[in-house]
Amino acid sequence: MQRSTERFLTTHTGSLPRPDDLIRMMYAKEEGVPVDRPALEARIRSAVAEIVSRQCNAGVDLVNDGELSKPSYATYVKDRLNGFGGTGNSFVYQDLSDFPKLAERVFGDPGRSRRKTPACNAPITVRDPAAARQDVNNLKSALANARSDGQQPSGGFMSAASPGVVSLFFRNDHYPSQEAYLQAIAEAMRDEYQAIAAAGFVLQIDCPDLAMGRHIQYADLSLAEFRKRAMLHIEALNHALADIPPEQLRMHLCWGNYEGPHHCDVPLSDIIDIVFKARPSAISLEAANPRHAHEYALFESVKLPEGKVLIPGVLESKSNFIEHPELIAQRIGRYAQLVGRENVIAGSDCGYGTWVGQAAVDPDIVWAKMAAMAEGARIASERFWPAS
Repeated sequence: MQRSTERFLTTHTGSLPRPDDLIRMMYAKEEGVPVDRPALEARIRSAVAEIVSRQCNAGVDLVNDGELSKPSYATYVKDRLNGFGGTGNSFVYQDLSDFPKLAERVFGDPGRSRRKTPACNAPITVRDPAAARQDVNNLKSALANARSDGQQPSGGFMSAASPGVVSLFFRNDHYPSQEAYLQAIAEAMRDEYQAIAAAGFVLQIDCPDLAMGRHIQYADLSLAEFRKRAMLHIEALNHALADIPPEQLRMHLCWGNYEGPHHCDVPLSDIIDIVFKARPSAISLEAANPRHAHEYALFESVKLPEGKVLIPGVLESKSNFIEHPELIAQRIGRYAQLVGRENVIAGSDCGYGTWVGQAAVDPDIVWAKMAAMAEGARIASERFWPAS
């Protein structure tokens, strides 16, 4: 994992706005409408090239494929693994249940009807190992094109669902226990994890189960019981990542990329010790939105373990406000003062295309936000790496 050695590097959480024509093709695929597979693959490949170039133009250092091949950061696994042929899942968001009118608006989003979350009803095995490798090849090609055009991204990363978030979205109707279910997912996902790492990319593991899971999957448990479940998730994750160096791993901690009250979010202070037990060296976390922006202060009393890096969100992922570069610089500076400048990389709270066709932020504003982040990182860098 690259560190901020001469200036603050910038990155983001993963998903980025998809082109309208690609959205239409992916909607059709999700709804079972016959799609020209070669045409879809070709459009994904060209869209990845476009998205890498746009990241570079906006000043993002550590870039990715925008997750453009996936219907969402988690539910894509149903297309790559066997075992998910059960009935659809439903969710209760504890915070939204307190505000039924808002819940109706959120859950009434037409995009939600296209979300396929079939339960696990059979043994989980790898069905389409080529899919992850195609993603890898698309990003490799896009980076090569960007560099040939004179753009110089500092590095590439790719995202994959954690065993825990797969268990969150896909109900277990087959395995005898949650622990057995997590281990089966971990064994199956290992192939994708290793394919990404073998290509030389940093692997980002998406872990909203460790935070959002508290007020959805495990809302009926006590905090102590939830922490025990979270440790099971960490153990399964670490098992799946055992052969990948921590420096080639980062993880994203998330309380849910939806516009809700979030007053039931588990505090970072209640889970940070468990998060630190995960194998990845870098931790991406929400740090810009109104519910979690204050939690930088936690690191006044909690020491960042040796070898760990923080990627705090300095951009909100649900607001069309374009953050002022000075505010971004201040946010970066708060973390740098507490954990060390070399241990901070600027990022976003969450993705900007978490589910295909559903995005709170206008696509053009996404790129303006990214450019503001690059400018804010430049300002912060001048303060923490002053010219001699």
